[in-house]
Amino acid sequence: MQTLPAYLNGQDFPVSDTYDNIDPSTGRSLGPVARCGPEQVDAAVAAARAAQRSWRLTSPETRARLLTRIADLIERDAEILARLESEDTGKPLSQARADATVCARYFRFYGHAIDAYYGLAIPLEPDLHAYTRREPFGVTGHIVAWNYPMQLMARAVAPAIATGNCAVVKPADETPRTAIALARLATEAGLPAGVLGVVPGIGAEAGAALAAHEDVDHIGFVGSTEIGSLIAHAAADRVVPAVLELGGKSAQIVFPDADLEVAATFLTKAILQNAGQTCSAGSRLLVHTSVHDEVISRVAARFAEVGIGPGLADKDLGPLVSRKQQARVAAFLDGLTQGEIVVGGSAPDEESLREGAYFAPTLVDGVDPRSEIAQREIFGPVLVATAFDTEDEAVALANGTEYALLGAIWTRDLSRAHRLAADIHAGQIYVNTYGAGGGVELPFGGFKKSGYGREKGYEALDAYTQTKTVIVRL
Repeated sequence: MQTLPAYLNGQDFPVSDTYDNIDPSTGRSLGPVARCGPEQVDAAVAAARAAQRSWRLTSPETRARLLTRIADLIERDAEILARLESEDTGKPLSQARADATVCARYFRFYGHAIDAYYGLAIPLEPDLHAYTRREPFGVTGHIVAWNYPMQLMARAVAPAIATGNCAVVKPADETPRTAIALARLATEAGLPAGVLGVVPGIGAEAGAALAAHEDVDHIGFVGSTEIGSLIAHAAADRVVPAVLELGGKSAQIVFPDADLEVAATFLTKAILQNAGQTCSAGSRLLVHTSVHDEVISRVAARFAEVGIGPGLADKDLGPLVSRKQQARVAAFLDGLTQGEIVVGGSAPDEESLREGAYFAPTLVDGVDPRSEIAQREIFGPVLVATAFDTEDEAVALANGTEYALLGAIWTRDLSRAHRLAADIHAGQIYVNTYGAGGGVELPFGGFKKSGYGREKGYEALDAYTQTKTVIVRL
């Protein structure tokens, strides 16, 4: 097995220290990975700073052409990328293929968007010409989570480089391979050396060095609220902006007039996609007492039919990303004293799955909304259910955690839907559907401890630029 290198200044960059990349489906190594530290982060940031002097002066047309070329190459190599992603994360191959498609879409979307991204003229007086310019920050750092490596890297890097920044990426230590593959494709597309660098390694080493680097002008992070707080402190110490997309405990509220068949289908997908390892997973079910038993029965039946297996086998549900994550999920359910485990609750019994980090689809009913399992992000295929009687009670339950990333309302009453969409604290609200983060075009981010700043859509272009106002007396 060849060692996966870092990628600096447009080429592979060998690093002597390494660590093993573990396949969560089997528990065996996929090969050694470069273990970058402050020295390699320094080199990547220096290369980005040198490249940014000319990259910021390139025309939007030039950047647009390069980004769309990167999208073309991602689509060309989509199957290769999907297999790497499936092996690294354990997710079913079909889900990894969808991730590759969305990854290409990010580069294509921002390649098209940058052509129409302008400042504003501000009318003041006849003899004053006032206008704004949107200018890049310079060097942007991106610390990417392990649950959607391709998508998360693309949604951060594409708008950053589209607006004239140069980017340094620290992929999650569990899932480094597609980040290097994407950087190589960017060079093949013609992206100048230094505009995009990748420094794989351990978060406490490479990630911490990138977040605290004095020459990084903007930092983005996707991951846990606890680590996000550390990143925010590092950014605040240097007085640079940060975009944080953190944890979630998103509620799906089901009213009696909802289409329960459709709702049950989406409730199942929203928690089992990527084995529940999604910040925007629909992990809390709030269901009206009059339809509680029916909804629980429908969801439990769907959970019981789920096929489990290695990512490349493309079953309904793959393993969690690691044994460590498997143990964390199990700890929430071991010794549960309140609530009934309707289905699941442990690792599957099949002999063929024992070497992997699998966990069965789990539904827990009758959960106290103040309990740990209802308040904390589990990050596994675990759905917790609580009944409610009134609309006000549903809103209070939905808003009753420290997180505020997504929410969903299932009802045919559109007046109720709009009322609740305004009352629920969350960055995105779905009505009679659920998209776990939504499309490339939709601004995405949270309130409260789910983070701040917005990625995706046109708002991401604002996030990676700063406004300069120019006033000229004519």
